[in-house]
Amino acid sequence: MSDMRMENRFGVFLKKLIEERFLSMRKLSALTDIDTATISRIINGKRKATPQHLQKFANCLDVPIAELFEAAGYTVKQEQNSHSSDIQMSIEHIQHVLKTSNVYDQQFSIESVKQQLAHYEQYVQTEEGKEIIHKSFTDKLKKLGSIGPFINQLKEMFERFQLQKGTTRDLVIIGSAILYFIVPVDVIPDYIFPVGFIDDAVAVQMIHSLLSVK
Repeated sequence: MSDMRMENRFGVFLKKLIEERFLSMRKLSALTDIDTATISRIINGKRKATPQHLQKFANCLDVPIAELFEAAGYTVKQEQNSHSSDIQMSIEHIQHVLKTSNVYDQQFSIESVKQQLAHYEQYVQTEEGKEIIHKSFTDKLKKLGSIGPFINQLKEMFERFQLQKGTTRDLVIIGSAILYFIVPVDVIPDYIFPVGFIDDAVAVQMIHSLLSVK
């Protein structure tokens, strides 16, 4: 399918979503901070929606981000083995995905994920950090949609965190993984889809492995 046909397809889809919510392009512009002329060009198939546009549309229109990316023609790949809750990613594979995505040109490293998780370990021990988890996890999951096997592990961690099942240390590291998922700006920003959630998946797998070795 050509880019033009895909853009026209997405434009029709976006227009339908807007009409169903009784919004005008001007109102959508005000809600998303995307210029009205840009929205018009996207709807008319004269411009391809960027990942940043799609993230804003998803938030405003309450549509799973994966659904918008698929409609806009972005490739959304899921990798699962026979155990759907497991995820095996090598650094080489991650780098390959990032390189071929053409939307992220910075270096990815496990160390950068570890540093971010360490930061969230401190934050999750505050009342503000705990409140963010309890109030924001379900909404983030709903907007994201089911895009990968790490989601099952994340749901299990959230249930443990809610029920306080585990040692204090367990709950701290579980909370750090959940906060990593909730906060959109991490090692790879979430709006860079589909690669934006690779680091989230790695973070969840790292914490899951720590819990499993006990």
